[in-house]
Amino acid sequence: MATYFCDYYEILQLSPNADSDTIDRVFRILAKRYHPDNKDTGNIEKFNVINEAHQHLSDKEKRAAYDVHYEENRATLIKIFDDASSTDGFEDDTRIFDAILSLLYTSRRHDVDHAGMGVLNLEKFLGCPAQHLEFHVWYLKQKGLIERTDNGLLAITVAGIDHVIQNRVALRQDRLITDNMVDNQPRSKLYS
Repeated sequence: MATYFCDYYEILQLSPNADSDTIDRVFRILAKRYHPDNKDTGNIEKFNVINEAHQHLSDKEKRAAYDVHYEENRATLIKIFDDASSTDGFEDDTRIFDAILSLLYTSRRHDVDHAGMGVLNLEKFLGCPAQHLEFHVWYLKQKGLIERTDNGLLAITVAGIDHVIQNRVALRQDRLITDNMVDNQPRSKLYS
């Protein structure tokens, strides 16, 4: 059974290259948003995970140890392409369609109201350059399986969820919802 890797950078919505001032600033923003005393957006579970992430990333020794595990985990992310392979075949396209839908399905299950991923995140998780995803994103949008949200992210539609279920698109077990995950808050418009 695979153990869940808690991505502290993702939790704090940070680049792994973020400096300590940025880590502290983002933590304060998120802590204020999810603090249990906040009547509108307070969430004790999310607050605790954000606090844990900050404790690890703000301490130089803990962060260095965490970064070793972070890099090991990144090496195990979904890899659709072999560096030398091409994306011309129908099988490759089908795998990419399914992988995009799988990631967006998980994002929607994770947080129904704030679902979505930017193309840069898809690029990272799929191990594929964004320009190779343009065709696949276009196709899935034309079929009505994904849509662009108001904040510019890509999200799966009801038709997309039906497609995932009907075609039994494989969802990686470590991508399913866990109690340790926090919401995938919108970052910025990454793809237009």
